[in-house]
Amino acid sequence: MFYQIKQYIRFLIKSTNQHGVHSPFVYNLVTKCFYDKSFYNDYKSIASYKKALLKNKSCINVTDLGAGSRSMQHKKRYVYQIAKNAGTTNKRAKLLFRLTRYFKPKNVLELGTSLGIGTHAISIENPNANIITIEGCPNTSKFASLFLKDYSITNTNLVTGNFKDEIEKLKTNTFDFVFFDGNHQKEATIHYFETLLKTSHNDSVFIFDDIYWSKNMTEAWNTIKQHPQVTVTIDTFYWGFVFFRKEQNKEHFVIRA
Repeated sequence: MFYQIKQYIRFLIKSTNQHGVHSPFVYNLVTKCFYDKSFYNDYKSIASYKKALLKNKSCINVTDLGAGSRSMQHKKRYVYQIAKNAGTTNKRAKLLFRLTRYFKPKNVLELGTSLGIGTHAISIENPNANIITIEGCPNTSKFASLFLKDYSITNTNLVTGNFKDEIEKLKTNTFDFVFFDGNHQKEATIHYFETLLKTSHNDSVFIFDDIYWSKNMTEAWNTIKQHPQVTVTIDTFYWGFVFFRKEQNKEHFVIRA
């Protein structure tokens, strides 16, 4: 926790808003998506999904295949506790919704379904998208699958398995949008990134959750930033955005979002 506080102070010092951005591509993303203050009716569904989870007293026997949870150490966890302590916040779910609206991805991959909060936000904005979401814990996967069906989410293929094994099967796919939201460990994160590079194209966006989760996770983020195929990155503290736009010079942005 001390590490994150220290890094957040550094982030606040280094970060800027749209006025410090000179790239038209990043400026448009920040002003038209990050800072979009419009109210969308689907926000009601996002709030309803999270509210229902916070009221759910089902118990899940959780298998952690990644870094695990800082706030919940027991394997048996109540759904409302997971939603409260580890689930995607409404603010970030709304941003996922806006990002999907802005980029209009046709093929989406999510590593780390958890309770399906992010999956739901991505799906409702673009019901015609093909979404693959992978969850390592069988019991969590089963719960999320049923919960998403209750909300009429039909364009999602929920895969249960180890990320490393499952993404090997996807190397011939092409993804417009990849959300890395699980296993916050350096070596694993870099491996997933390098494996899924094969699925990217010029306009793909990769989003990494919790890039300041730990010192090792930040090291993974810095390694990814320096990869020769990466041209533009945006650090919003909670998430790291990666782009592969060959028409742009390599540049890194630190933006308050």
